[in-house]
Amino acid sequence: MDNKSLVSIDDYTKEEILEVLARAAEFEKNPNCNLLEGKVIASLFFEPSTRTRLSFETAISRMGGRIVGFTDSSSSSVTKGETLKDTTKMVSNYCDLIVMRHPIEGSARYASEVSDVPVINAGDGANQHPTQTMLDLYSIMKTQGTLENLNIFMVGDLKYGRTVHSLLMALSHFNPTFHFIAPPELEIPRGYKIFMDKNDIKYFEHTEFDDIINDADILYMTRVQKERFVDPLEYEKVKNVYILKNNMLANTKDNLKILHPLPRVNEIAVDVDTNPKAYYFQQALNGVYARQAIIAKALNL
Repeated sequence: MDNKSLVSIDDYTKEEILEVLARAAEFEKNPNCNLLEGKVIASLFFEPSTRTRLSFETAISRMGGRIVGFTDSSSSSVTKGETLKDTTKMVSNYCDLIVMRHPIEGSARYASEVSDVPVINAGDGANQHPTQTMLDLYSIMKTQGTLENLNIFMVGDLKYGRTVHSLLMALSHFNPTFHFIAPPELEIPRGYKIFMDKNDIKYFEHTEFDDIINDADILYMTRVQKERFVDPLEYEKVKNVYILKNNMLANTKDNLKILHPLPRVNEIAVDVDTNPKAYYFQQALNGVYARQAIIAKALNL
């Protein structure tokens, strides 16, 4: 494996995606190892995160590495006016790899350009979340046995949802058919439609939610992100437009799995949790194995 940063899912070729997924399967069989013995990993979270941060920290701990860093910008020198460049340059002196989440789009790419060590993007604003994408792909591969020729239904906040954007780009290698279900205010951005048109990727847009999900192989639910709205009234208009309930799954395909990057609010009713088609909690566990594989690739281990 090459030594490289992962800022966008586009940094991986199709072959590299499959290579990392195969490595993730190895880590799932044997998660505890000493590949990171003697290595220091910096965990720089400029905005709060629970699942992603803990998943990375678990992955690093299971690989025998040590972790330094901060969990939000208020506990860093950003409060003193330090620039992202200076923070990145300084931290890269101390560690072998930087894992970074930042609220500003493009921040991870900039950090990778000034850092002396590889940078893994743990989410930059509404832009991309490539490690979430790798765990999503791993979950799809495990449950469907393939990534090829699947009907992928994405529901909810498709405008600001960075996990949706990254997953769309990654699955474009595997001849998907996308169905996007969102209110007009949260529809998939035009730039992604242009990309799909240019690459002959089939997609359909819907505003209704019910019977059309019967054709889905993967139903990818997302939270309407209150924190991305400037106007609170606009959030109130769309926050509960789509709620998946257990009775809606009665006629869906046997192989259907429901994914969600979490946290959820109201978009999946709790009665879905016991349905065998619900897979979002296992999906979160898969994130540890996927991130172990990504770290190993970044450090050429």
